[in-house]
Amino acid sequence: MIVVKRKIGVPKYKQIIQSIEQAILSGVLQKGDQLPSINSIKNKHKLSRDTVLMAFNYLKTRGIIQSVVGKGYYVASENITVTQKIFLLFDELNAFKEDLYNAFLKHLGNHIQVDIFFHHFNKKIFRKLINDNSGDYHFYVIMPANLKNTHKLIKNLPKDKVYILDQVHADLLDYPAIYQNFEKAIFNNLNDVKTQIKKYKKLILIFDKEKQPQGMHKGFVEFCKKNAIPFEVINSAISKEIEVGELFIIPDDKNLLQIIKNIKTHNLVLAKDVGIISYNDALLKEIVEGGITTISTDFNLMGKRLAEMILNKEAIQVENPNKLIIRNSF
Repeated sequence: MIVVKRKIGVPKYKQIIQSIEQAILSGVLQKGDQLPSINSIKNKHKLSRDTVLMAFNYLKTRGIIQSVVGKGYYVASENITVTQKIFLLFDELNAFKEDLYNAFLKHLGNHIQVDIFFHHFNKKIFRKLINDNSGDYHFYVIMPANLKNTHKLIKNLPKDKVYILDQVHADLLDYPAIYQNFEKAIFNNLNDVKTQIKKYKKLILIFDKEKQPQGMHKGFVEFCKKNAIPFEVINSAISKEIEVGELFIIPDDKNLLQIIKNIKTHNLVLAKDVGIISYNDALLKEIVEGGITTISTDFNLMGKRLAEMILNKEAIQVENPNKLIIRNSF
């Protein structure tokens, strides 16, 4: 199965890779089959263990083979066209992250495999996913969300292979990233329409400190204080008694729907009695209630730019732009 020739100008570890790929193509090896052991290949072809391990690790990062502790290596995939694998760790899945994900895949090309995982804002899950997949991928894209000290959790990953997505904490400034500046985005976008905002009696930010970016809270408070606008920050809309003249800033869709429901329950008119500015634009927000105003980054651009950074091995930090899209809710 493994053919290693000398003095042909092809490194021996590459010949091992080519031999295994050919065995898969010809059907000699199929998914689930066990490969010859590292020691057996080493001894038969008079190679160093490192040479064989280099070949196996390369195939492992492409997802073609996998290791089972105490048993050896097995064929994990028969798709040998995959040249690279990317580990993508999101906090959670929603409509706008799906747009980001699809744009990312589209601009990477067909020979790169992306495996997506979710930590759901849980530090234990985050740690386990990182530890379980360390060394198995060419690149790691990490969305840290609000988790603290994530630099300690990813320190064992190769630094030049890690990209930070969406939020960049102070301890992650040494990593390449594409991110949103939440503090600047909310302050500048609200400031652009402060004349209209002052027609409302009060601004209310619905803010879950466990999930929402701290910069968003900071920028909101700064805007309200600077413009002497009455404001309030609440955790959830569930128990909120809506009053005429309130303008809600709502980062998540669950609370958005709850506020819309409350407005209908009290027979209030959206935009006339109560205003809404949501976060993260999606097709549904163009339609619901005649259109929901949003502060949003361009998630398709973010996915495309992330793909370019990885393909071009750019070790930079890029701020993705935000904008206010005014519709009928404001």
